[in-house]
Order: sequence, then structure tokens, then C-alpha cells
Amino acid sequence: MTENRMEQDDQNENQLRAEIASLRSKVAEQEKRLSRDKPAHQKVSRPSGVVIFILVVLAVGASVAAFFLGYLPNKERQAQLVERAKDDNAQDLLVNVTQAGRASGTFQLVLPGNIQAVTEAPILARATGYLKRRLVDIGDHVKEGQLMAEVDAPELTQQVQQAVASLEQARAVQEQANASLEQGKANEQLARTTAERYAALVQRGAVSKQENDNFQAQHAAQKANVLALGKAVNAARSSVNAVLANVARLKEVESHQRVTAPFSGVITVRNVDTGALVNEGSTLLFRIAQTSRVRTYINVPQAEAAGMKVGVKATIKVPDLPSKDFVGTITHTADALDPSSRTLLAEVQVDNADNLLMPGMYAQVLFKTPRREPPVVVRAEALLIRAQGPQVAQVRPDNTIHIKLVKLGRDAGESVEVLEGLDEGDVVVVNAGDRVLEGAKVKTVLLKTPGRGQAK
Repeated sequence: MTENRMEQDDQNENQLRAEIASLRSKVAEQEKRLSRDKPAHQKVSRPSGVVIFILVVLAVGASVAAFFLGYLPNKERQAQLVERAKDDNAQDLLVNVTQAGRASGTFQLVLPGNIQAVTEAPILARATGYLKRRLVDIGDHVKEGQLMAEVDAPELTQQVQQAVASLEQARAVQEQANASLEQGKANEQLARTTAERYAALVQRGAVSKQENDNFQAQHAAQKANVLALGKAVNAARSSVNAVLANVARLKEVESHQRVTAPFSGVITVRNVDTGALVNEGSTLLFRIAQTSRVRTYINVPQAEAAGMKVGVKATIKVPDLPSKDFVGTITHTADALDPSSRTLLAEVQVDNADNLLMPGMYAQVLFKTPRREPPVVVRAEALLIRAQGPQVAQVRPDNTIHIKLVKLGRDAGESVEVLEGLDEGDVVVVNAGDRVLEGAKVKTVLLKTPGRGQAK
């Protein structure tokens, strides 16, 4: 329709110009005819005022007709071409958009972890000898105090017998020392009595002073002998205690020839078999783990460390058991961040009465923490990573583009938190190309907003 109108305007303009040219030619012929009709001797006069007025009217009319039939249609055609160009440009900039939404009031934090037994211990040999019997193997469940193996240590038996004999000998020496002490005490008593008598007699002059001095010296010697015998008795008693302790130690070691379970659990490692030589304190016999309750250590990022307190609930998910969720509780935290990773070490314990969880399994630990002020989230594809920083192409109400700088928060994979730069409900371009520039006119197709409030 526009093209037909343009052709009609061109025809009208050409017709008007032809009429103006025809009028000009008629005026020129009239002037020639008037000049021929006059006598030759008469001087040629200038055109009359009527002719000049007619010519001026014709020129003005031609100008006005040219303005209305030429300039205005041409300007209208140019405006139509601009509008058509804008429409074509808008068709080229057909973009997908999404609305910025508000994150949920609960933030889900997912952290990896490895499941471990709540109690695990290596069982080492405490007696040197040969393994006489092995009563358990890997995977066997044992009770506390249950016999797991026996070690044959004949040298240890001989050492125990030797220690017992040394104990008897030390006790005999102690008894002899006690007898000597008693004899010494009797001799000291006799010497004291004699000394006291001679001291009384020398005052009466019945005996000489020399004899009294001799008996006084004998009393002092017997008294010193009693003190020495007392020290010997103490030494003999200490020797008996030392030998007795050695006997107790060897008997304790001898008792470890019977290897028993320190707690109820399952045997996870068995390193020896019957007849193997084992050395005290160095040979690993078994490893036992208590699996009725398991634990998982996790490293919590600094941003979430403040919310990790003892008693906080967590959900344990294992890839091998996708339909099963295990509820655990934080039982311990380090209460300090690791300076190398800026993370908080926390321990989550889970009841494992059904023995579905095995030590060494990989697990994901899920926490749900409330948010006081949920941030704005957009699709991750809406971000423009440029030299100025992260940006988004916002679509204004007039369908024009405005490039805005934004401040990002947590990255949830398919969505990203925007802390500053966007408001809830703002429309932004998804996967903006090089043609999406500031002020560009676009046509939009709204996409579905992804799930919100999750992070990994």
C-alpha cells in the first residue's frame, strides 16, 4: 500500500511540472507574437504589469505545488523508511528475557564429606610370639571382651617363672633382714641395761670409770647397729616390691596372649594368620570399627561458619541410596577456621542401627539455614562478564536496553544472587549477544525463572 501511494505522488509531481512548463512556453509565444505585431521603428517595450503579475502568480503557485507535492511526500517517505528500518532492526534483536526474583527464605547448603566409624581402633600385638589361634575374620561382628586370637609366647612364660622365683628370693632376704633387726634390737636392749647399771655403780665407786665407759660405748654401737639393720629391712622391702611389680607386668603381658575386643564392633582389617610371628607393640593384628553410629567430617565455608553450632540438624545423602535420607546432628566443631582454607571443621554424627552406612562412603551433607533478608536472584546466563565487572542487560519499559553493573553473591549454578544493582521484577536479557548495546530496541520473549535459594 505504501509503495502504490509513493508511485501516485510521483505521477502527480511529474504532471504538475509538465503543466508549469506548458504555461511558460505559452507566455513565451505570446511575447514573441506581440513583438512581431509592432512596427519596426517602434521601440520594444517591457512586458506589462499584468503579464508580470501573472508570471509571479504562476511561479508562486508552482513553488507551493512543488512543496506540497514534492517535499512533504518525500519527507513522509523518509519517515516511513526510518520506521521500517526500526521495525527491521527490532526484528533482528529478538531476545530472551527473564525476571529477577527474590530468593527463598531458607538457604540450602550442600557440603561433601566422607563417612567414618564413630570409634575405630587398631589391635596390636602386646606379646611377642607365634599366633596360636585366630578366631575372627574381616566382616565379623564382635562383642566387647570377646576372644579374637591367642599368641603362644613360651619365652614370656619362662620370664614370668623367673620373676616369681626372684620374688621368692627377695622375700627371703627381707625376712632375714627382719630377723637380724630383731636380734639387733635385743642386743641393743641388753647393752642399754648394762650401761645403765654401770653408770649407777660408778657413782657409788663400786667400779672403775674405765669399765663404765666400755659398756657405754657398747650400748652406742648396738644402737647404731639397730638403725643399720632397719635400713637393710627397708631395702629388702623395696627389692620385694620391685620384683613384685615386674612379676605383675609380665603376667599382664602374659594375659595379652589372649587378644580380646576392646568394644563391640566389626572387624575391618585382618593382617595375620595362624602361625605368623608377631612382635610386641609393632604387629597389627586387626582393626575394629564401631558402626552402630557413624560420623562425617565437613569443612564449612567462612560465610556459613557462624550458623554451625552443636545441635544443628543435617541431612545425609549417599549416592548409592538415593531414596534414603539420614538425619544427623552436629556434635563437635573446631571453633576456629583453618587459615589455609578459611573453613570450619565440623563433625556430624548419624545413627546407623540398620548398618546401611559403611565407613569410607562418600556423602553429601545438607543444611537448611533461614535468611532474614533474601537477596534477588537471576539466571546465570543473564550475566555479562566484562572488564568493568559483572553486568546485566536490563530491558526498560520502552523495550530499550540499559547496561547495569551488579554486585554478586552466592553462585547456585543455574542462578546467581545479586546483592546490588537489580530489584525484584526487573527484566534482564538472557545470553545477550554483541548486538545488545546500550539503548538498542528489542523484542522480548519471557523465559521461566529457575529454582532459587540453593547453593553448592
